[in-house]
Amino acid sequence: MLKFRRCLLKLSGEALAGSAGHGIDSSTISWVAQEIANSVKDGAQVALVIGGGNFVRGATASAGGMNRAAGDSIGMLGTAMNAIAMQDALEKCGQKAEVMSAIRMEPLCGYFDRRRAIELLENKVVVLFAAGTGNPFFTTDTAAILRAIESECDVMMKATKVDGIYSADPVKDKTAVRFDDITYEEILKKNLAVMDTAAVALAREHKLPVFVFKLSKGNFINSLTKDGIGTFVHE
Repeated sequence: MLKFRRCLLKLSGEALAGSAGHGIDSSTISWVAQEIANSVKDGAQVALVIGGGNFVRGATASAGGMNRAAGDSIGMLGTAMNAIAMQDALEKCGQKAEVMSAIRMEPLCGYFDRRRAIELLENKVVVLFAAGTGNPFFTTDTAAILRAIESECDVMMKATKVDGIYSADPVKDKTAVRFDDITYEEILKKNLAVMDTAAVALAREHKLPVFVFKLSKGNFINSLTKDGIGTFVHE
């Protein structure tokens, strides 16, 4: 039984790159799309925000000398490319999907419309929110929280490389401890790098729960039920 009916799934762009680390890996995007399609069949309403780090990161580009606003603009285009690719992968699974962008780019995709997004979700259409917030200096984590609130989601599901939030990077520190649950305040006080502070503050202000889990086969649908392993972020 689903414990979350409507969710926003946040994926990193790198998650779609597979072992190549750059671009889009066809086998990876296919199985992720199938996971999402299966969750809709099981009764979930799913929205998505996908980062653009498999193409470019604004912060990294600016570190190399590019104007940060210009770098972030390129990053927004990267998120749109990922959203369109995921839409195609979902449709190949027989799942209806629609891309909405925070910046106008018709006819490639539609412009963000909150009420239409909710209507689509209620009709079992996966909605992909592209181009972040439409503004530079905001991460796609912040965009994911914003869109989750606007589309009245029950939770924001953040897929990562590890199975939750740890006291330190578990890859580098073998003594790192995983939290089963944690408050927004604790994340900020401990300076845990699961999301940027703007995203955490926005989620806290609107009391939006966040569930952090590992992206692997079967984990998304499990995370929507009581069987999910990860970290639950709350007040």
